[in-house]
Amino acid sequence: MKKKEFLYEGKAKKIWTTDDPSVYLVEYKNSLTAFNAAKKDSIEGKGRLNNLISSALFEYLAGHGIPTHFIRRIDEIHQLVRAVKIIPVEVIARNITTGTLCKRLGVEEGIRLPRPLIELCLKDDALGDPLITEDHALLFGWTTEEQLNKIKEITLKVNSLLSEYFLSLGIVLVDFKLEFGTDGEGNLLLSDEISPDTCRFWDRDTNDRLDKDRFRKDLGNVLGAYEEIWRRISGSGK
Repeated sequence: MKKKEFLYEGKAKKIWTTDDPSVYLVEYKNSLTAFNAAKKDSIEGKGRLNNLISSALFEYLAGHGIPTHFIRRIDEIHQLVRAVKIIPVEVIARNITTGTLCKRLGVEEGIRLPRPLIELCLKDDALGDPLITEDHALLFGWTTEEQLNKIKEITLKVNSLLSEYFLSLGIVLVDFKLEFGTDGEGNLLLSDEISPDTCRFWDRDTNDRLDKDRFRKDLGNVLGAYEEIWRRISGSGK
């Protein structure tokens, strides 16, 4: 599979076309960003870890019936994915209160919710990815009702699968962000990545942060947290 035309560079990844028009090549970068890229850094080895972690989690979800864009990992920082048109609606699933939810609503951090809280954001860096309602998503044509219902259904299933999986590794899945896209045949696919960049992971016993919050909050040892997530995944045998 040959790399061809450069398509896009985001905060954490670069994307190229390949000699197969239905397949893209993704390169994971070492860059770290927070607060809509107001805070930036780069850590050697971070791209490798996110590629390894995301590849493993996509494979796990695909094995449990979740439709994803992931095809295969080809080396330490590259993977092949199905070409999709990204739906400009990001989905956040929250199991425990933290982050912007606490800031917006003034609620205490660490409350375990009786069921997952699903939030939607418009995928637009220039606007700061603002929170939106389902009506916003539908009335402005960012997605369809059928797609949105399927997106919520898949998100809840992903939450259930990953919560159980990570708990078996001694990790609590606090919250996460998902993106979806449609392929050339109109199939809805889970896309982007699933990693400590897009999820919040807390150690079950210590509540130690094992995700990008270590960068957001200047807790230090960011790479060590990502390495710990990969160590537990790669040693799980699942």
